[in-house]
Amino acid sequence: MERVKSLITESVIQEYQDNGAVCIRQLLNHDEIELLRQGVEQNLRHPSARFKIASRDDDTGKFVEDFCTWQDNPDYKRFIYQSPCAQVAGLLMKSSTSRLYHDHLLVKEANTKQITPWHQDQPYYNIDGFQTCSFWIPIDPVSRSSTLEFISGSHRNSRWLMPRTFMNMEAKWFPEGTLDEIPNIDEDRQAYPIIGWDIQPGDVVAFHMLTLHGARGTIGNENRRRVFSVRFLGDDVTHAPRTWVTSPDFSDIKDEIPAGGPMDHPRFPIIWKT
Repeated sequence: MERVKSLITESVIQEYQDNGAVCIRQLLNHDEIELLRQGVEQNLRHPSARFKIASRDDDTGKFVEDFCTWQDNPDYKRFIYQSPCAQVAGLLMKSSTSRLYHDHLLVKEANTKQITPWHQDQPYYNIDGFQTCSFWIPIDPVSRSSTLEFISGSHRNSRWLMPRTFMNMEAKWFPEGTLDEIPNIDEDRQAYPIIGWDIQPGDVVAFHMLTLHGARGTIGNENRRRVFSVRFLGDDVTHAPRTWVTSPDFSDIKDEIPAGGPMDHPRFPIIWKT
């Protein structure tokens, strides 16, 4: 509580509300980072059925992802319940509750060419609402050139942009032409308010699920980039079953939560409340 009180000031909350992303330096202590290291290595040794390779065969490195393993990974579970992240999410969202949505492992090995294209997260999901918060938590140092970047304030118009697959850029979720396209940000980076930070273990980045974000590869960076991401939902988020397969896929519980109702399900427990 004292750690959160000292770090999550009104100015930090306002920065999150205004920019849609904020870096919180040394929110996590050594034990919490070690817990995540153990969890990540366990995850890599025993991947779930959702595990996927997100880079091409000819990549000089490798990018892998896994989703929704917290119930089978005791280190992830302990971190989610015992770290300050859920409370911090509640404060940043200005919500009386923080409900777990899902966990997400992202590992880019050294010299990975594959980028993470600019995108919003919420169009891939089965939720509606505005009070959302994702944490991007590297357990390795991350240089500014390989970090996650954001378009400051891009969450505020609540407009969905076309979600596409990351390698082939396919429109799998909405028919072509039904949503505006994401602009070619890298073609003219100076035209956009891009923010991002170099990261040391213990630092976390919190961001809104509508904030445009992306990341380059790890070319020229000797370190692998192991990241644990955990996502929280606030008071106003409701279930929005989709006719398409969301990412991650929650179609198996589509009929267990009423459309328009709260995400009240054992898979989405409330971790913190006022």
